[in-house]
Amino acid sequence: MVKQKKEGFTLIELLVVIAIIGILAGMVLVSMGGARAKARDARRMADMRQMVSAQEMYYGDNDQYLTSATLPAAISTYLNPLPADPGGGTVVACTQAAPAFIYCTIDNTASVQKFCYYARLEQNATLPYFTSSNGGNFKKAAKPTSIDDCATGS
Repeated sequence: MVKQKKEGFTLIELLVVIAIIGILAGMVLVSMGGARAKARDARRMADMRQMVSAQEMYYGDNDQYLTSATLPAAISTYLNPLPADPGGGTVVACTQAAPAFIYCTIDNTASVQKFCYYARLEQNATLPYFTSSNGGNFKKAAKPTSIDDCATGS
């Protein structure tokens, strides 16, 4: 009697392979959380730099920065509309001690020669705020409290 060789995998072998693939996929998804937060922070910083560029173009045409007590919907035609935070979370007031991940501003209606935008970052525990102003871009340890505070490093 001649034995016939059966080709293919057994059910147990297939289940083991599927289990291993599932475990590896779960590990990859967990490790991607930090990368996503870093990507959102990079987007926040790029958006802030874009706001500064739009304000500088506005200044070039008007000899003053756009003034607003709250975050404007647009900076003239240079940045219309202002970008939304990439986190897409619930919008809360910027007056809170630690605002959610949204773009905020400090009232500059008293000074047409200065402006300040800031956002809280997700991945930087030591310097959790990123500010953009007429003085440049800075990472800061505390939320800026004034336009002058916004325009200086740490």
